[in-house]
Amino acid sequence: MNFRPRAKEAPEINLIPFIDVLLVILIFLMLSTTYSKFTEMQLTLPTADVEQMRDRPKEIVVSVGADGRYAVNRSSLEGKSVDTVAVALRDAAVAGKDSVIIISADASSPHQAVVTVMEAARRVGLSQITFATQTSASAGK
Repeated sequence: MNFRPRAKEAPEINLIPFIDVLLVILIFLMLSTTYSKFTEMQLTLPTADVEQMRDRPKEIVVSVGADGRYAVNRSSLEGKSVDTVAVALRDAAVAGKDSVIIISADASSPHQAVVTVMEAARRVGLSQITFATQTSASAGK
């Protein structure tokens, strides 16, 4: 049994092969990249109006005021009952069952008013409901 301490050598990292590999990659990238533009065609692309492209007939915007009053597609409703809202939604659903209801409710409107719109949509058979929101930056204006 030999218990003499052996001299420990510090590990040595050889960087030369690493630098060689990096130089090969650099040369490859420099040769494969083209810096000159070939023939260019001058194109005038058509423009489109974003508002025209939206599928408006499928959207039904239901506004709920702070006092619980309703407006369907900017026409105010007289009553606040589920049946009144359901009749207005049925009349506004031009696309039938594919119509999308966008509920735009005031931040201080009663929770029940929004639930009433959702119940009216269920009665009419409209299942696609979304809520309109605004960013916090535009809310302070």
